[in-house]
Amino acid sequence: MLVILVLLASSLSILYLTAPSIRKFFAGGVCTTSVQIPGKVVVITGANTGIGKETARELARRGARVYIACRDVLKGESAASEIRADTKNSQVLVRKLDLSDTKSIRAFAEGFLAEEKKLHILINNAGVMMCPYSKTTDGFETHFGVNHLGHFLLTYLLLGRLKESTPARVINLSSVAHLAGKIRFYDLQSKKRYFSAFAYSQSKLANVLFTRELAKRLQGTGVTTYSVHPGIVLSEITRHSYLLCLLWRLFSPFFKTTWQGAQTSLHCALEEGLEPLSGKYFSDCKRTWVSPRARNKKTAERLWSVSCELLGIQWE
Repeated sequence: MLVILVLLASSLSILYLTAPSIRKFFAGGVCTTSVQIPGKVVVITGANTGIGKETARELARRGARVYIACRDVLKGESAASEIRADTKNSQVLVRKLDLSDTKSIRAFAEGFLAEEKKLHILINNAGVMMCPYSKTTDGFETHFGVNHLGHFLLTYLLLGRLKESTPARVINLSSVAHLAGKIRFYDLQSKKRYFSAFAYSQSKLANVLFTRELAKRLQGTGVTTYSVHPGIVLSEITRHSYLLCLLWRLFSPFFKTTWQGAQTSLHCALEEGLEPLSGKYFSDCKRTWVSPRARNKKTAERLWSVSCELLGIQWE
C-alpha cells in the first residue's frame, strides 16, 4: 500500500510539474487576425468577468466601442475601468442586463437602441452552469431561461439594429457539453425530473440549434452567426456547484486561461471571410463537428417556435 501511495504521489508531482507544458498543448487556437475595428459597436453579455471580460478587452484594444451588459453593474464598472486603463480606449461602457428577467432584457434593449444607431457585433457570452434547481423571474428553469431564452430574446430585440449595420455578426457561446444534450420538449423546464448536468447540456444544445436556425433565417441580410465552444476554462462559471469548484481548483493548472478561452469568440467576431460558414460551430478557432442532435433541422425549427411562444414574441 505504501508503495502505491508513493507512486501515486510521484505521478501527481510529475503531472503538476509538467502542467505548464500540458496547458500549452491543450491551449487550442489563437485568433491571428490583425484587423482593427475603430468605430464598430459591440455588445457582450456577462463581460464583467472571465471569457467575456477578456473578449471585451481585446475588442476595445482594437478600437471598438464596447458595451459590457451584465447583472452586477458594480463589478462591470470595475472591469470596464480596468479595460479602459489597459487599452487606452475610453469607449467601454456598462449597462445593466439580467438575463433571468425578460423585463430587464427589454429595458436594456430599449436603452441601447435609444443610445446607439449601430450594432456590428453581438456576443451572447453570459451563462450559468450546474445550478441547483431554480426558476427565472418569468418561471423558466434557470439554465434554459438564461442560457437560451434570455439570449434568444435579446437577439430578437437587437436584430433590427444589426441588420442596419451590416456586415454584422452574432456569436453564441455554447459548449462541448451540447454533445450530451437533448431537447426534452415534453419537459423543457425540468419540472418532472431535474439533473443540473442534463439541464446545462440541454441549454448548450439549444445554443447550437438556435445559431443554425438563425443563420438560415438571416441568409442574404448581411448578418451572420456562429456558435462557439471556448474550451475548458478556469472561470467563475462553476460557482453554483461545490463539486465543480473543487474539481476546477484541483485541475486548474491544466485548464485554459480566460485569455485562451476568449480566442474562438474573437476569431468568430473578427476573422475575415467567415460569412459562408454562418450557422456553424467553432472550437479552437476552427469549424468543428457537432452532434447529430445539433444538426436536426426539425428540432431546430420546433425549438424556435416553442421559444417564441414561451417569450410571447412573433419572429418570422
